[in-house]
Amino acid sequence: MPRELLKGNEAIAEAAIRVGLEAYFGYPITPQTEILEHLSRRLPELGRAFVQAESEVAAINMVYGAACTGARVMSSSSSPGVSLMMEGISYIAGTEIPVVLVNIMRGGPGLGNIAPAQGDYFQAVYGGGHGDYKPIVLAPSTVQEAIDMTVMSFDLAEKYRTICMIIADGSIGQLMEPAELPEMRPIQRQNWDWAVNGTGGRQRRILSSIYIEPKDEEIANLRMLKRWQEIQKNEIRFKEYYTDNADFVVVGFGSAGRIALSAVRAARHQGIKVGLFRPITVSPFPFAQLEELSKRVQGLLVVEMNMGQMLQDVQLAVKGNTPVEFYGRPGGVVPFPDEILHEIQRVATSKLSLDADPRMSWLDRATAK
Repeated sequence: MPRELLKGNEAIAEAAIRVGLEAYFGYPITPQTEILEHLSRRLPELGRAFVQAESEVAAINMVYGAACTGARVMSSSSSPGVSLMMEGISYIAGTEIPVVLVNIMRGGPGLGNIAPAQGDYFQAVYGGGHGDYKPIVLAPSTVQEAIDMTVMSFDLAEKYRTICMIIADGSIGQLMEPAELPEMRPIQRQNWDWAVNGTGGRQRRILSSIYIEPKDEEIANLRMLKRWQEIQKNEIRFKEYYTDNADFVVVGFGSAGRIALSAVRAARHQGIKVGLFRPITVSPFPFAQLEELSKRVQGLLVVEMNMGQMLQDVQLAVKGNTPVEFYGRPGGVVPFPDEILHEIQRVATSKLSLDADPRMSWLDRATAK
């Protein structure tokens, strides 16, 4: 299909429709409201279900119920709205049903602001809700990737009977750029052997996250862990740029990774041998791939639109093989490529230490300005 000029939020919504979204339940919150607005018009046109719930708490429980029938369902929100959904998200994880969620992140904590941020990494990657579970989390850096990951997210959620979440900051949700949507597919409801769909003449099915007996809960937890190990084995995704002969590597996800790529290219023009490693699945995180890369470079620079959340996973991956530096812009501030270029220049000309605390040195520099 031809490329069109598409807004990120609307592109996500339309991509979900075209791969068989049957029902959406949500609540408006900036900067993701265009997803809800687009679906409020398009789903009824197609005879599918759209409900604007009275709150995010209600929305996620509607998603929970609909997902139990085996339908393709989703919800979307932004940072504080996702926080309200966390109990329901944990119930969905415990019931082991496929659900797609989209978080267009904004500045925080608290009510914060409506500016783009990446402060929800911990919330998404480490479950957010209570109990032992991990969702698949995808981090697009362009509108096209947001479309492609929306398509992918339904397939992954159903393949592993799990939650698949897309985390994109507000700039990706709001920007417009050329992208290609998938062709419209007919809805093909799978005859899942676990779904509660009202079919008569077979054994009764009950879906629940309640396991009163600790032994039964342990079995469920181990089953989810085994499935997670399968996801780790098969579904890790990332992109590398200019890493073949790099002395230093920048690590960034989403918009931060996209902006960092411009800085990396500028540094290359200056003769600095620097590359970029951009995780696409931030859960499961590409630990092994980043560890291998860390063995052949002189240092890493983690760039995020927060105070250093993915930084901790990078440090775990590196295992002390090379120094790790950090540059962040929290609170909804989006870094410019020149800022990151300056940090690349600093890293390339500094004597880096394995023992240094990257966030402490970053904070000292940030507060000295």
